Amino acid sequence: MYDTINMRLKQEEVKGIDLLQEIPCRLSNTSKHYFNEGKSIAISGYLDKLKVGVSEFGVTIKDNSVCKWYLGDNFQTLGRGDTKRSIEKLSDLLYLPIHKADITRIDLAQNIIMNHDLSVYYNHLGDMQYYSRLEQPKGLYYQNKKRHLVFYSKVDDYKSKGLQIPEMYKNRQVLRYELRYKTEILKQFNLPELKAEMLYNESFYMQIIDKWYQEYLNINKIRDSLKFDYAMIKTKRQYQLQSILYYVNMNGGELEAIKEINEAFKTGQITKKQSFDLKSQIKQACSSELYTCKSDVISELDKKIKESVRFYN
Repeated sequence: MYDTINMRLKQEEVKGIDLLQEIPCRLSNTSKHYFNEGKSIAISGYLDKLKVGVSEFGVTIKDNSVCKWYLGDNFQTLGRGDTKRSIEKLSDLLYLPIHKADITRIDLAQNIIMNHDLSVYYNHLGDMQYYSRLEQPKGLYYQNKKRHLVFYSKVDDYKSKGLQIPEMYKNRQVLRYELRYKTEILKQFNLPELKAEMLYNESFYMQIIDKWYQEYLNINKIRDSLKFDYAMIKTKRQYQLQSILYYVNMNGGELEAIKEINEAFKTGQITKKQSFDLKSQIKQACSSELYTCKSDVISELDKKIKESVRFYN
């Protein structure tokens, strides 16, 4: 499930080792960088294709995929066992206790083979509390200051980079769902520290995969509206709900209706309270089990996301 893992091994974890003297010779394509008016130096280079930075303060591994370095591509992801072995390999090659490194970013990801064009699923993934929903030309992002949720085609991603697509994924609709922990990781996990060795601790591994799953569940799923049916109307409230659904469908669906209300608020046509009330009415109508039904494509996605977390190792 792990893809990108950024790490920082502090100098105090390797007392007695002059990092600037010993580590660069184990790297290729090194370059020097001066800062603090030329009084300090940092050196960057590559361990195979893994970018490594060295300074008087420690060693950093970031801005690249440990998964791709260890497994050869990042179509795959690192399970608990592979994560442990990749950290051990890094330690052996750098002659450093990488298992003691602080984790500064984690991306979890899974490939899911779907039945339909992926845009169909994006259209059924609605808003999400505390996140901004951002539609992309070939994907869907949910973002806040600490985390990103990303849905995109892994096949298209590989094609755009000219990379070889694994045989089992050729001519398939491969949905990639990633959860990226960008900042304040310790706060998010309520931990005093997060070392590399904790990534393959069974308890933590189960916890972070559960979070990957829970974040998906927190997305509002767009239900399919049933046909306007007068026979189902018994009260004024039921008529109101069906009328709202009719309005929503005429305006291109729930997402488009919400977008129209947001634009009306931004342009001063309605107040903040009116915007909130209108969106609440729409969400209530669109979640009604009497007048809407769960989408088949969301049922498929729900099932396959759930299957992804059944086996933790």
